[in-house]
Amino acid sequence: MKVLLTNDVRKLGWLGDIVEVTDGYARNFLFPQGLAKAATDANVKAIAKQKAQRSEQRKLERQQLEKVAQAVNGAEVVIAAAANELGHLFGSVAGRDIAENLRAQGFEVRNDVVELAEHIKQVGTYKVDLLFIDDLKATVSVVVVPEGVDAEEFKAAQKEAAKQAAQTSTSSDESPLAPAAEAQEEKPQQ
Repeated sequence: MKVLLTNDVRKLGWLGDIVEVTDGYARNFLFPQGLAKAATDANVKAIAKQKAQRSEQRKLERQQLEKVAQAVNGAEVVIAAAANELGHLFGSVAGRDIAENLRAQGFEVRNDVVELAEHIKQVGTYKVDLLFIDDLKATVSVVVVPEGVDAEEFKAAQKEAAKQAAQTSTSSDESPLAPAAEAQEEKPQQ
């Protein structure tokens, strides 16, 4: 069934677009919610002025979102949460918590733009994407620290642990190769 959208519908279309949807979706959701009308010539003409206004409004909104995305890209969010000695949280950090922290820092970020596959349940540093609109993303760094621990001390300890882990893996990678090289030198050539 072809319908005329009377509002923007995410992942379907913009106000004034004529889209093809199933009959049930149109009758049971779009029409009762006031999101669409039958795609008749009269309805298309009646909404033409609104469509032009909404198009201009979307351009302005996009410009604003681009400014916000550029400003927030690379920002750091530090969240203190109750955790046990192994670093497991007694709860979790959700997208809402990250958005609230960013708003407290002065960024205009809605809760629904934070893209988390699942809540954060462990202390540590995470890269989190913010999806403002389909093709406009920003990335922030989220540092979850145990309550009562200074964030800078925690980050320094994390960097030191990562450095030691890298050195340990490098030294263990080199040691198996060295005896193999020595063994090849000791073999008599035939």
